[in-house]
Amino acid sequence: MTGMTHAMVKGSNVPLDAAGIRAVLRWSPGTGTPDVDASVLLLGRDGRVRSDADFVFYNEPRHPSGLARHLPKKRGPEGLTDTVEVDLAALDSGVDRVVIAASCDGGPFRLVRDLCVLLYATSGPQHSPLVTFEVRPDTGGETALNCGELYRKDGGWKFRAVGQGYTTGLVGLATEFGITVDDVDVDAGPDRAAPPQSQSQPQSQPQPQPQSQTAAMEATRAHQPDLGPTSAYGYPLPAPAGGHVPAQPAYGYPQPVASVPAPPTVPPHQQPQPGYPAYGYPQPVGAAAAFTLPPQGPQFQPGR
Repeated sequence: MTGMTHAMVKGSNVPLDAAGIRAVLRWSPGTGTPDVDASVLLLGRDGRVRSDADFVFYNEPRHPSGLARHLPKKRGPEGLTDTVEVDLAALDSGVDRVVIAASCDGGPFRLVRDLCVLLYATSGPQHSPLVTFEVRPDTGGETALNCGELYRKDGGWKFRAVGQGYTTGLVGLATEFGITVDDVDVDAGPDRAAPPQSQSQPQSQPQPQPQSQTAAMEATRAHQPDLGPTSAYGYPLPAPAGGHVPAQPAYGYPQPVASVPAPPTVPPHQQPQPGYPAYGYPQPVGAAAAFTLPPQGPQFQPGR
């Protein structure tokens, strides 16, 4: 197809008589208009990229073969442009289809005015495009678009106007065609200079593993101060005060051992008293009193 410009509608296709294609995205700038980026994907016969290198965009502007390239943005009298180029005739037979995509940063495509795709031959006159396609998003909420596809047909190449949208941005579009998103940062624009490898992203902090109840109790104990001796049920006992009378064994439960300070610290009348038959419980201790025998009868008196 030479000597004329073919205006495409969505779903239509047209043969291309060109060894290489320059695909130009053009839109009208304005206040609140998102920035638009062009990209290109080289697909195999299965409709997927052969490797992540087959995705050419602003952060990976050149295919390893040199046959697909992303060019800098330009401002012209009719609007802003972003451009990709593909040398169709030199592509190896493993490339069956070339996707021309658009993505926007800062809002959905309903905010982008006058978006269109223009295809030029990379050789010959550049004053008029071979193909024009005005891209109209279906819902307006899309943040990425498959604008059109170059595909092999009967030994040559044809262009199909697609206009399929994605609300998940360039990540969603790239994933659709087999790109490993973790290996390439497709959300970072060229001015943000984000590295392409996912290893540059901050690593998430390791989460603590659940502990068993016993292990959790042991860990808690390890951080608690020493509370001293405990009772039979594990509760901590207060430190014995001066004059404390230790309890006697009570029905076989072990009791804490408390040392009794030696006299004269503890008054003598507070020392434990022996021999009270009350199941081992300590009895009140009273002050010692003088004891006098009652008068004895004649039968107990000596010599009687």
